[in-house]
Amino acid sequence: MVERVVAKPEALELIALLKRKYGPELIFHQSGGCCDNSAANCYLKREFAIGPADVQLGEIGGCPFYIGKAQYEYWKHTQIIIGVTAGHGGTFSLEGPEGKAFLSESRLFTDAEWAELQAAGVV
Repeated sequence: MVERVVAKPEALELIALLKRKYGPELIFHQSGGCCDNSAANCYLKREFAIGPADVQLGEIGGCPFYIGKAQYEYWKHTQIIIGVTAGHGGTFSLEGPEGKAFLSESRLFTDAEWAELQAAGVV
């Protein structure tokens, strides 16, 4: 089945670095809030509470990836593609001290992919 969220090679490399630095229990969340911006943020799992208004899209680099329900409604017709850019990302995201930030891009699902997701009951 088509993946709802994927990571580019540079994002997978940065995730591996963060796992070496902080341990394997990392989590991603994209909420679209004003303080944590609308990019994917990486947290220690024990320091971030997933709530009933969060939707798990999948995993990147072996880490669960969640999005706030309101953002999900906006992005649900797209595959989210996580890359990396130079600079300081969200103030709460673990990659900030590395001088890098996770970057969210997207592409619309094809009609066939959307039908596949609907048939699987994941939309």
